[in-house]
Amino acid sequence: MLQGKTALVTGSTSGIGLGLALALARSGARVMLNGFGDVAAARAEVEATGAEVDYHGADMSRPDEVVDMVRACEARFGGVDILVNNAGIQHVAPVQDFPPERWDAILAINLSSAFHSTRAALPGMLTRNWGRIVNIASVHGQVASVNKSAYVAAKHGLIGLTKAVALETATTGVTVNAVCPGWVLTPLVQKQVEARAVSDAVDLPEATRRLLAEKQPSLAFTTPEQLGALTVFLCSEAASNVRGQAWGMDGGWTAQ
Repeated sequence: MLQGKTALVTGSTSGIGLGLALALARSGARVMLNGFGDVAAARAEVEATGAEVDYHGADMSRPDEVVDMVRACEARFGGVDILVNNAGIQHVAPVQDFPPERWDAILAINLSSAFHSTRAALPGMLTRNWGRIVNIASVHGQVASVNKSAYVAAKHGLIGLTKAVALETATTGVTVNAVCPGWVLTPLVQKQVEARAVSDAVDLPEATRRLLAEKQPSLAFTTPEQLGALTVFLCSEAASNVRGQAWGMDGGWTAQ
């Protein structure tokens, strides 16, 4: 489906980002990885699909490194056809106790990095009159939760950026959309489940049910594989007129 295309996926050495990179690779795309996880393991896993793979270690909080990553991808593969802005961090605290440096870091990595990568990659996409920008936002780009002010602000901003750039490219072959997951079972979330089991003195299945029941009516986690499949669809010709959407995959969270 995506043979001959190049995908740059930020934050892709573990978790959701690695799942997205694998899905794109299995669909035929070349992949540029980025992130601070186990690079060798991630690269080997993506290479096992038969895809061409490279890696750039840009710190997504540094605009110059973000631009350098895009330029490196263009030099290595001839262009960036698919840009997936997935890199993100989290910090939880009431707003009056929220460290300003954590606020700045979350906005830099979760929001501003997507602006810098989009700004760098978009001219090439417009020249070729084909491109896909997929911003991995969150259910928290649509609704809020307590103690997550910076993350909620950044993800709301990311959806706003998605809509604005989608309008600017609406008559071109470039589409821009956001994906909004709810609870996804990543290693970080698994630790939350395990902590819940200890605090509530219950087994892991019950701790999982309790965690999901607070927000996600399906009582089932979204998987990186499902998010990858949705991203591949958004990159397909079938989605060529899907523009500026914040596509929820949240088990009914925002339907309540």
